[in-house]
Amino acid sequence: MTIARHAVAFPCGQDWLLGVVTRPDKPHSRGVIIVVGGPQYRTGSHRQFVLLANDLAARGYAVMRFDYRGMGDSTGEPRTFENVREDLRSAVDYFLAKLPEVTEVVIWGLCDAASAALFYAHLDPRVTGMVLLNPWVRTAQGEARTYLKHYYLRHAFTAAPWAKLLRGEFDLAGSAASFVRNLRTAGAEGTPALPERMAQGLARFKGRVLLILSGNDLTAKEFSDMAAGSKRWRSLLQSPKVVHHRLADATHSFSRRDWRDQVSSWTSAWLRS
Repeated sequence: MTIARHAVAFPCGQDWLLGVVTRPDKPHSRGVIIVVGGPQYRTGSHRQFVLLANDLAARGYAVMRFDYRGMGDSTGEPRTFENVREDLRSAVDYFLAKLPEVTEVVIWGLCDAASAALFYAHLDPRVTGMVLLNPWVRTAQGEARTYLKHYYLRHAFTAAPWAKLLRGEFDLAGSAASFVRNLRTAGAEGTPALPERMAQGLARFKGRVLLILSGNDLTAKEFSDMAAGSKRWRSLLQSPKVVHHRLADATHSFSRRDWRDQVSSWTSAWLRS
């Protein structure tokens, strides 16, 4: 199959967004827009987004990856993942206009790009699917609980910190203070606004969802712990519209080739389903 790559530029308000479209000669009607988590640009860590676009295009899917305003080669002021709805709508508008064979869009996002997808997708009926990898649900309480559960307790029973302590290299006072701060924060009351708003987006979305979590990533663990402790999230993730995969030992950005290949394989299989 012949694959073509084209640099593209399209307007978003008064600014210009730059990206790359990777497409086969006869694309399927379902295309993919890779949304970039920040702060980084459309290539992705370890060239992950480039490799993913190439692989999906080889399987017949047109793919576009682009930079938000203020990131990479795009113009404008930088913004957070909570303020990129206009960027996403401009990307969907341009993608569908440039490729008339494509009639529906799947948004693929890692980390806070997955969170941005949840804020946007239910607002645009042209978006019929989302691939969410290690969604960012960070709150002060969630971060503290995650460190207590998955970092301090795990490292307390390894040899490394005790060896440093015996050599006089371990900052016992600093580590103790950090532990106490996290303990207090973990027990603090408060409403985790970000997870709730993301849950609202998922509940309103009528399409299909592929959720992929890394086994060796505190962001993924924070998401899993939050979802396990939330009746609403448990119900949403048990919906038939959501497919789950967990990749044991994988890092946050899937830094090994076999991890990236597995993510691409899961994505393409889900796109066909």
